Amino acid sequence: MHRRSVAVFDRFLSALGAILDKAEAHCTARNIKPEVILAARLFPDMFSFTRQVQLACDFAARGTARLAGVEPKGFPDTEATFAELKDRIRATRGYMGSFQPEDFAHAETREIRFKAGGRDMVLPGEEFLSFYSLPQFFFHLTTAYDILRHNGVELGKRDYMGAP
Repeated sequence: MHRRSVAVFDRFLSALGAILDKAEAHCTARNIKPEVILAARLFPDMFSFTRQVQLACDFAARGTARLAGVEPKGFPDTEATFAELKDRIRATRGYMGSFQPEDFAHAETREIRFKAGGRDMVLPGEEFLSFYSLPQFFFHLTTAYDILRHNGVELGKRDYMGAP
């Protein structure tokens, strides 16, 4: 379960950090104020790019902690620059890196309790990872990527997938 969660989250958060570098370079090269990209949305009722990055980090960190049987650490949502978002990604990766494979003993059957959409949820670890945590993480990661592509940042599948 450690490899199926922490290793996956870590690889794709690393890729997201590199994508942020490209987005920042795009802004510099085209004289676009970074705030424009950071506030961009795919549609008015969707979260901004910044919020998508924050949520991807949150689902990775919270998912990891819950699978390890620990109350998740909270991260304040105060980022307003590319540098601060990259720091958030680094902090999330560091937090996840503090968990060891042995912390995930019996994680697949561990009862995971959490709130989602105002409802109390209870799932065994296997279902929590496969049907909640990973899909939520990838939804926000993909939406962040799509916002950047929509705004002209030159990204491709290799950027999304990250280095193996």
